[in-house]
Amino acid sequence: MASSLWGGRFEKEMDELVKEFNASIGFDQRMYQEDIDGSIAHVTMLAEQGIVSADEAECIVKGLEEIRQDIHSGKLAFTVDDEDIHMGIERHLIERIGEVGKKLHTARSRNDQCQVDGRLYLRHQIDEIQGRLKQLLEIILEKAEKYADEISIGFTHLQHAQPVTLGFIFMAYFQMFKRDVQRLQDCRERLNYSPLGACALAGTTFPTNRQRTAELLGFAGPTENAMDSVSDRDYSLEFLSCASISMMHLSRWAEEFTWWNSSEFSYIELDDSFCTGSSIMPQKKNPDMAELLRGKVGRVYGDLMQLLTVMKGTPLAYNKDFQEDKESLFDAVDTWKSSITIFAKMLEKTEFRVDQIRSQLGKGFLNATDIAEHLAMRGIPFREAHSIVGRMVKECEKENCSLEELPEEILCKIDNRLSKDMLGDISIPACVNARISYGGTAPSEVRRQIAKEREWL
Repeated sequence: MASSLWGGRFEKEMDELVKEFNASIGFDQRMYQEDIDGSIAHVTMLAEQGIVSADEAECIVKGLEEIRQDIHSGKLAFTVDDEDIHMGIERHLIERIGEVGKKLHTARSRNDQCQVDGRLYLRHQIDEIQGRLKQLLEIILEKAEKYADEISIGFTHLQHAQPVTLGFIFMAYFQMFKRDVQRLQDCRERLNYSPLGACALAGTTFPTNRQRTAELLGFAGPTENAMDSVSDRDYSLEFLSCASISMMHLSRWAEEFTWWNSSEFSYIELDDSFCTGSSIMPQKKNPDMAELLRGKVGRVYGDLMQLLTVMKGTPLAYNKDFQEDKESLFDAVDTWKSSITIFAKMLEKTEFRVDQIRSQLGKGFLNATDIAEHLAMRGIPFREAHSIVGRMVKECEKENCSLEELPEEILCKIDNRLSKDMLGDISIPACVNARISYGGTAPSEVRRQIAKEREWL
């Protein structure tokens, strides 16, 4: 007879190569806390329902807590013979407390047990990641306040488009990471239901109380269908989707950091502690953290695609394929958490070279749209105003001057309704200050956004 806890119908031991290939203890042991918490809730319910005695439950809980402490202190180490965290803990429990330990697995299966562990683990990780995102959002608000009046350049198609404030740019990224927090909260609410007691796929004949175990573990309630409970990985996929979107946001801003740090831009001064040098070029100060963040997003995208691919061909209910749901999840958790922290610290220590940015404001006719809007307010249809300003830009290119510098005679030549007085103040600061529409770039409007988001945060 095979020696495994599930080996009653087997005559042979597993092949050593198969044993290694089958085992997940090398990576799922990181969920030992969640596994023990689930087991304690389960045996507590079993005692309350009279399925095991109170003394038996007390003995099991005491043994589980001792195992928890020994794992935490490093006294207990798992091997490939333990197979997975669930069997590993149960085996050590039986070795410690004897026959009574064999009652722990009454009215449950590893199929629902691993689901409980995964949901508890992700719930904790979501709380921690939300905390890190909120720290990043705090830094963004501080920077937005600091640079609320500083004018910069807004781009479309990588070309100068319109003048904006630096504070406005920061608040644009704030909205992205705010949505990341909200998506995580939605994900947390959906996963916060307990599959414990679903057993292998069809429930149990024991008089269990799934509402009680859900309550003990802090879930909103039990999952509704046992078959779905053990075969569902939507919560992991949703989390990985949240991670992928958020990493994309980090990557977009990291991309801008690499531009802004380049000699051609020189918009920012990156702190030395977030850069590296060259092994051959002594003058180099490379934005490696920003570049690494761009690269890390590929890992998380891969984690999402890996699990989507695992799930696409799996029939109801449980399949061994599902063991492949954890390593990608753990990788995404670790990568996302470290990426948020690194970017937040890098952002906090980055200073903007406002003088260098100001020196670029005269390029690209940033006030062209504002002039077109001004003409439209004077009664000229916008499409006509658009054409007039386009001709103004063409004349500026010929004269090598800015829109503000176009001579009166050229303005009249373009359109007899044009004059210096009619155009009024079309300077870059005036254009920025005038954009007071809700969500606009005017400093007053940026400060409204900051105040509103501080209250939300």
